[in-house]
Amino acid sequence: MKHFLAKRAVSSAISLLLLIVAVFFLSRLTGDPTDLYLPIDASQEARDNFRALHGLNDPLITQFGRYVLDLLRLDFGDSIRRAQPALGVVVQAFGWTLQLAAITMLIVTVGAIVLGSLAAFRVGGVFDRIATFCSLIGAAAPDFWIAIVAIVVFSLGFGLVPTSGTGTALHWVLPVAVLSIRPFGLILQVVRGSMINALGSAYVKTARAKGVAPRAMIFVHALRNAMLPVITVIGDQAAGMLNGAVVVETIFGFPGVGKLMIDSILQRDFTVVLAAIMVTAFAIFLMNILIDLAYAALDPRIRY
Repeated sequence: MKHFLAKRAVSSAISLLLLIVAVFFLSRLTGDPTDLYLPIDASQEARDNFRALHGLNDPLITQFGRYVLDLLRLDFGDSIRRAQPALGVVVQAFGWTLQLAAITMLIVTVGAIVLGSLAAFRVGGVFDRIATFCSLIGAAAPDFWIAIVAIVVFSLGFGLVPTSGTGTALHWVLPVAVLSIRPFGLILQVVRGSMINALGSAYVKTARAKGVAPRAMIFVHALRNAMLPVITVIGDQAAGMLNGAVVVETIFGFPGVGKLMIDSILQRDFTVVLAAIMVTAFAIFLMNILIDLAYAALDPRIRY
């Protein structure tokens, strides 16, 4: 296991380095921050001082080398717009995204596993058809369209929930609901397919012949062996949310890392963009490690 974790750490570090190189140079194509933060009639001296203050006078390769050296000292630089450490700005926004992702995935995972298992128990029945139909629509529906319709209907139409913000529990209802629809549909379909295979296996047929209760047969005997592909999909969806639910966070004005990245790109706040990429990539790396450990816990046949 230690050898496996070491290999994963090395491969993740290489991927992260390549990502930093790409983001560092591509972000500079958005333009000079001086044109955005200083008045149009600012003097050349003021422009030179601004560039020198933020290390923008040097050639790009020099800027990149200095940035890498600072990273080795765990110095992510300061935000140009906020005049604060970039890492602190990102961690604060990432906390909001982490809360949103955790609440959403908890609801989605429990609901999809229960409903998908029940749908698989009687394939072709009324409940199975309804669950399959709804999950397919949810998996195919675009987030931005659902978010806009939800605001028009539930916020502007009925006035049940706020349109944006995070002040109260009601502010979380629409972002969580909209963000849940797609992963719920995908996970439910995977649970249903995996459970159909598990319920048709010999050990489940033996349990049924012994008179085991349907609830125990589904959630005790079959579910554990059906969980490996389900965990993969759950991990992919969770990683996608940690990567920033950009559309949902932007539409609902949710102060997460996805919205922060979009705002920072528009504001040419390069250090915040890079810090957000690094924090998110590290979180996804940890998520993948946890998924691999879950595989080993569920199936003792797996050896790394």
